[in-house]
Amino acid sequence: MLIVFTGNGKGKTTAAIGQALRAIGNGARVLMVQFIKGPWESGEDKSSKTFGENFKIVKMGRGFVGTPCDKLPREEHVAAARKALAFSLEEIKTGKWDILILDEVWVALSLNLLSHKEVSDFIHMANPLLEHLIMTGRGCTPEFIKRADLVTEMCEVKHPFASGVKAAKNLEF
Repeated sequence: MLIVFTGNGKGKTTAAIGQALRAIGNGARVLMVQFIKGPWESGEDKSSKTFGENFKIVKMGRGFVGTPCDKLPREEHVAAARKALAFSLEEIKTGKWDILILDEVWVALSLNLLSHKEVSDFIHMANPLLEHLIMTGRGCTPEFIKRADLVTEMCEVKHPFASGVKAAKNLEF
């Protein structure tokens, strides 16, 4: 099943992790590959370690692309996104994982770090190898929304960031 969590509201990664926790409770093995988030440690990194081999998070992004604090050449972000996609395919070919989460993959696509063809080809190859493929991020295109089996769009109604409040530990990281 192809599951998409998209939209401009908070909660896409959180929803994917919720699905992972439910699956782990039922004996599934879950791999989350993060496409944009950089090497900093987050709450989900720490908690995922308590699940042993059943839940693994691999950060492959180089950080937020095109922001004022981004000092990396664009090519490094492109290479990191392509490496994450290739890594994900190799991992699911092992047969070790029941569910794969590609976190922020739609952001990588919307920033042109990945092409529509690369993502489409990945979905095609992954489909027979996984029970579920969960793909998150803002900007999922209509083509992939149509292709998905389940789509949830997070809609921002109100967020403290709009009032100048910085990201909050335990809620955003």
